[in-house]
Amino acid sequence: MTKQRGDKPEIKPFEGPAGGWGSVRSLAEILPRERVNPKALVELVRQNKPDGFQCVSCAWPKPAHVHPAEFCEEGAKATAWELTTLRTTPEFFEAHTLTELRGWTDYDLEQHGRLTHPLRYDAATDKYVACSWQEAFDAIGAALRPLDPKSVAFYSSGRTSLEASYMYGLMARLYGNQNLPDSSNMCHESTSVGLKSAIGVPVGTTRLEDFEHCDAIFFFGQNVGSNAPRMLHDLRACRKRGVEIVTFNPLKERGLERFTDPQNPFEMATLRETGISTQYHQVRAGGDIAAITGIAKYLIEWDDAAKLAGDPPVLDHAFITEHTKDFDEFADTVRAADWFAIEAECGLDRAALEQAAQVYANAKAVMLIYGMGLTQHVKGVENVRMAVNLLLLRGNIGKPGSGPTPVRGHSNVQGQRTVGITEKTELVPVDKLKELYHFDPPTEKGLDTVETCRGVIDGSVRAVVGLGGNFLRAVPETAAMEAAWPNLDLSVQIATKLNRNHLFAGKQTYLLPCLGRIETDLQASGPQAVTVEDSSSCIHGSRGKATPASEHLLSEPRIVAEIAKRITPPNPTIDWDAWVADYALIRDAIEATYPAVFKDFNKRLFTPGGFWKGNKASERIWLTPSGKAEFLAPSGLSATGFDNAPGRFRLMTLRSNDQFNTTVYGYHDRFRGVKGTRDVLFINAQDMAEHGLVDGQIVALESDAGDGVARKREGLIVTPYQIPRGCLGAYYPEANVLMPLEHHAEESHVPAAKSVPVRIVA
Repeated sequence: MTKQRGDKPEIKPFEGPAGGWGSVRSLAEILPRERVNPKALVELVRQNKPDGFQCVSCAWPKPAHVHPAEFCEEGAKATAWELTTLRTTPEFFEAHTLTELRGWTDYDLEQHGRLTHPLRYDAATDKYVACSWQEAFDAIGAALRPLDPKSVAFYSSGRTSLEASYMYGLMARLYGNQNLPDSSNMCHESTSVGLKSAIGVPVGTTRLEDFEHCDAIFFFGQNVGSNAPRMLHDLRACRKRGVEIVTFNPLKERGLERFTDPQNPFEMATLRETGISTQYHQVRAGGDIAAITGIAKYLIEWDDAAKLAGDPPVLDHAFITEHTKDFDEFADTVRAADWFAIEAECGLDRAALEQAAQVYANAKAVMLIYGMGLTQHVKGVENVRMAVNLLLLRGNIGKPGSGPTPVRGHSNVQGQRTVGITEKTELVPVDKLKELYHFDPPTEKGLDTVETCRGVIDGSVRAVVGLGGNFLRAVPETAAMEAAWPNLDLSVQIATKLNRNHLFAGKQTYLLPCLGRIETDLQASGPQAVTVEDSSSCIHGSRGKATPASEHLLSEPRIVAEIAKRITPPNPTIDWDAWVADYALIRDAIEATYPAVFKDFNKRLFTPGGFWKGNKASERIWLTPSGKAEFLAPSGLSATGFDNAPGRFRLMTLRSNDQFNTTVYGYHDRFRGVKGTRDVLFINAQDMAEHGLVDGQIVALESDAGDGVARKREGLIVTPYQIPRGCLGAYYPEANVLMPLEHHAEESHVPAAKSVPVRIVA
C-alpha cells in the first residue's frame, strides 16, 4: 500500500513511464482507501462519456469517439475521492475543535470523508454544530443585507457548473457588486489578459482535431503526466505519426518523456513505451521570455539572410502583413537582444535554441501548449504574449493543426468566465442583463483574488461567500490571511469535504454541504443535468447517477437560489424556485443572455465531444482595437520580476502526482520518486554542494522578497533533482506561506508562484 503521512519518507528515482502499470496500481490503491462501494464503480465507465458525467478534475477536452475507459489516473482519483463512503458527520465536530483541527494535514482533513449536514460555527465551544438549512439561509441573509455590497466577495471554484455559475454571478450583480474572484484569477488570468490583447479572444484557439493536423508541438511549463494525463493519448498518436514535440520546462516531467498506454493490452503486456518529447530543454524558472526571444532571433535572422540571398522566406510575410500589427518593433527588439544575456537568463545555450528554432522553421502547422509555468510569473502576461509572437511569425493561428493551447485546470474554470464569473464589466453583456432582468447591473470593476485578499487583510472586505474551493489555502500571504479571516462578519463555505479554509471562522460562519457532480440531482421536475466547458471551448452535458452521500445535501443551484432570495431585491423576471426545479430553464436564461454562444443550448446538451462555442481568432478575425493580431516587444528577458542576487533562489511551487490543486489524494509523488512525505525541497546537486548541503538534510526556506515581512517554510528534506541551477521546487499549497500577496503578475494579478524569491536556511 502507498505510504501515507507518518510512514518513514522514501525518496528515490522512479524509472518507469507515465501511465502503464503505475497508473493501474495507483487506482487499485485509492479505491479501497476511499472505501468506494463496488456498485459505485460503474460510474467510472460513465466518466467523460456522452450522457455520462464530466470529470470533476481537469478541463482537458473530451473526444466524440471515446475510449472504453475515458478517464485517467488523476480523474479516477477525483471520482473515488467524491464517491468515498467515508463521512464527516456532526458527531465528528462534537469531538474536535477547529483549533485542534488546524493541526491536521490537508490530506487528513479531506480524507475523513464527505460532509453530511449544514453546520454553524459556535464560538463558545470552537466547534461546528449542526443546524437546519432554513436557519443557515435566514442567518446568511440577515448578515449580508445590512452590509455595503462592495464589502462582500463571492468566490467560486472552477468545479462549479455553468448553471450554478450563471446564477451566482447574477446574484452578485443583483446584490450590487462584481466582486467575483475565482480560481482563474490564481492560474490562467494571464492567459485571459494576454490572449485577449494579442488576438482578441481570452481563450485558446485549438480543438482536439488539431492534433491530427499539426506537424510540431511546442510545450512550455505544463506537466501533462500529473495535470492532464488524458492528453497523453493525443501526444502518443502525434508521435506515432512523426510529429516533433519540443518541450521547455524546468523539471524533467515523466509524462513529457515517455508513456505506456494503460488501455493498450500489447503495450501493457510488453512494457512498451512511446517517447514523447523529441527535444527537452530545461529552461530556468522565469526564463521563457529569453528562450522564445532566442528562437525568434534565429527565425528572424534566417529570414533576413534569406531575403538578402533571394531564397524562400522563413517567416510568413503574407500573414504578417495582412493579419498583424507591430511586427517591426518586435523584430527590431529581438535582433538587438544579446545572446549572452539570453543564455544567462534562460539557462540554455544557443545550440539548444537553434535546434528548437529549426524544428519550428520546418513545421507547417504548430500547436503551442502551455500551462501555469508561463502564467504564474510577474511577467506572466508577457510570457503569454511571447508565445503568441512565436506563433504569429509563421502564421500558426487560424489554420488546422496550429494555435495557442492553454491547459486549464479545474473542469469548468473556463466556462465560469463564459457565463459571467468575472470582476470585469467588459466581459459581461451588461445591456442584455438589464434588458432581461430590468435592473441596472454594476459597472464598477469588482475585486479579483488578490484584491479580495487585500480587503480581508485591511478589513475593507467584511464577508466572503465561497462556492467550492479552498480559498484561504490556495492564496498567497498565508499567515496574514489566516490571522485576518476571523475579523470577517460572515464566512460562508459551500463544499463537499472539510478543508483548511473551513477551520478559520468569521464572526458568523456557515459550512454548507452540497451534492457532487457525480451524484443524482433530483429536483421537482426530475433528475437534473448540468454543463461544463472544457479548455477547447466545447460545452458538455453532465448527468450524475450515484447515490448522494447524505439525504441532507442540497445542490449548488438550490443553495445559490436560497441565498439569492434573501439578499437580492424582489424581481418578477426571475423565478429562482422555477430555475431550481428545472435546470433547463437556467440554460434558457443563459442562452438568452449569450445567444451567439449558446444557441439551442438544451437541444445540444449531450452532443458527443461537446458543442463548440466558436472562436473568432481561429477564423483569423481579430477582435482587437486594431482589428489585427498584435505583436508585443518584450520589456526584458526575465519573467520573475526580481533581480538575481547571491544566495537568492527562484522557488517553483509544484503539484504532486497524488494531488489536484489543493486536494491531496495521498503522499506518493510517483513520477518524482517521493513516498510518505510532502516536506521536500528539490534542488540542483551543484547548488547543494555550493551551499554546503547534503542529501536528506533538513532545512528551511525564508522569503527574500525584501518587503520586511518574515515568511518561513520549515522542515524540508534536501533532495537532489534534475532542476536548473538557481531554482528550487517545493509542494503547493504548503509553500504558499513564502509568497507575498503583492508578488503577482502585472496586469492579471495571478500569484507568481513559479518564481518566488527565497533563501535556504540550513
